Amino acid sequence: MRQTPTAAWVAATAAAALLVTGCGSADDGKPVAQRSAAPAGSQDINAHPLSDIKQGGTLKLAISQWIADFNRYTANGNQGDATEINELVEPDLFDTDAQGTSHVNPDFLVSAEVTATSPQTVLYKLDPKAKWSDGKPLSWLDFKAVWQAQNGRNKAYEAADTSGYEQITQVEQGADAHQVEVVFATPYADWQRLFDPLLPAVAIDTPDKFNKGWTERIPVTGNAFRISSYDKTAQTITAVPDPHWWGTRPKLDSIVYRALDYTAWTDAYLNKEIDYASAILPEDYKRLARAAGTDIRVGARWDEVHIEFNGARGPLKDVRVRQALQHAIDRKAIATAFGKDLPVKLQTYGSHFFMPNQAGYQDNSGTYGTYDADAAGRLLDAAGWKLQGDKRVKDGKQLTLSYTLSSGSTSAQVDQAELVQAQLAAVGIKLTIDKVPANDYFSKYITIGNFDISSFRWVDQTFRSQAYPIYRQPSGKNLYQNYGSVGSPEIDALLKKATETTDTAAANKLYNEADAEIWALGHSIPLYQRPEVLAVRSNLANYGADGLASRDYTKVGWLK
Repeated sequence: MRQTPTAAWVAATAAAALLVTGCGSADDGKPVAQRSAAPAGSQDINAHPLSDIKQGGTLKLAISQWIADFNRYTANGNQGDATEINELVEPDLFDTDAQGTSHVNPDFLVSAEVTATSPQTVLYKLDPKAKWSDGKPLSWLDFKAVWQAQNGRNKAYEAADTSGYEQITQVEQGADAHQVEVVFATPYADWQRLFDPLLPAVAIDTPDKFNKGWTERIPVTGNAFRISSYDKTAQTITAVPDPHWWGTRPKLDSIVYRALDYTAWTDAYLNKEIDYASAILPEDYKRLARAAGTDIRVGARWDEVHIEFNGARGPLKDVRVRQALQHAIDRKAIATAFGKDLPVKLQTYGSHFFMPNQAGYQDNSGTYGTYDADAAGRLLDAAGWKLQGDKRVKDGKQLTLSYTLSSGSTSAQVDQAELVQAQLAAVGIKLTIDKVPANDYFSKYITIGNFDISSFRWVDQTFRSQAYPIYRQPSGKNLYQNYGSVGSPEIDALLKKATETTDTAAANKLYNEADAEIWALGHSIPLYQRPEVLAVRSNLANYGADGLASRDYTKVGWLK
């Protein structure tokens, strides 16, 4: 079983060498060597053949919150921890290599190919051995149920992303019960990202099942692992090998996920309560790098940190105010502050669709991504927010915004909020920092658009079309993943055309055109590409900094 590209994970390859480009300061007075960001395609997972790995053992992992919704196709379930666990136990039809290229997963598919181009038709041939935990074989009915829930035609389904699915005209059985034929009205370049993971029809074939049937539990599974327990008191979720699994037997006896505030991860790792922790923060890196039996593993994940604006309420409804914020927020200062003492050099960039180390990248920020306090002031003046002393005032009211922050935020996230607060104060904007419970941050604030400003990450977008729902206009109460509701018909048209364009160069041009419009509209501010820096037990094999590749949990385990 392999983790697929929405919480992307791995397979094999040695770590790429990284160049020393500068240095910060360590707490012992010695400089911390700073390496450039790992190139695309690099990994560091301590790759080993199965013969080197012992049978048995438990892998202990941390998640940032208790999971409210395990259906990764809903807006609430489309959160990193929920997605990872969902993909651990549900059929993942494709996996990705180190370059982010998709390949058929032979545990579920014999083949999948485009058999006609006018109209585009894809034929999936399922492995006859593949079955759900209720004993039913995977079938075309599961594909049909996913399509009907995701195509946007029935608004009762709270689908996070309809792109691709809305272009499908029919899903039917092929020549036999193990074949599925999918026909598209218009070409869809990224068809391999659809139905991945596959969900069982029995658990999603009505809006009520789709929207509510995955609350704090997974009703049916179909992979190498299944969930054996949900312990809300202990805040743990335990996965064990499924005895009916038809593929390679997993090496691990169990995987235990424990919900912990991110601030507790380093201590939990050092106390041997979990087996990996992020070493991205300087204070964590310094402690973790010195821990006995620990590797620091570095890779090139698709991982961006951004600031999101909510254009659906308050002063931020005015595009000029959002543009003013783009000028008032100093991205380079934020990256410099966060990157001090990191082992990997941070890189600011100017795209909502591409990382700087990817083919197709170009900086589309233009003047909008430039720090310019004077330009910010002129835009605020034009929007009617006049400077009175050190405050911006309109109709007798001060320009005040809130920055929503999880109570489980790291020190770096708090520092970033406070730095943005100071930068906005410099142009007369009052910014309050509002901490909310960690378990509520996404479900009660971000994914329902209950915020002014916030900052979170988009990760593992190995397909460009994965970003479509982030920038498309909401439909009624369905925000897709555009939680700030900032969009336009022009952006929608460009993105739709890009998803239908099978020529990569032509598609990339369209995505870059859309990106320029997104910058001009003041949707959000990409800050920097977040390096993948992990502390991992030295004797844990086939696990770590995966880069763009999928992770095969049947191969993860402890060395003999």
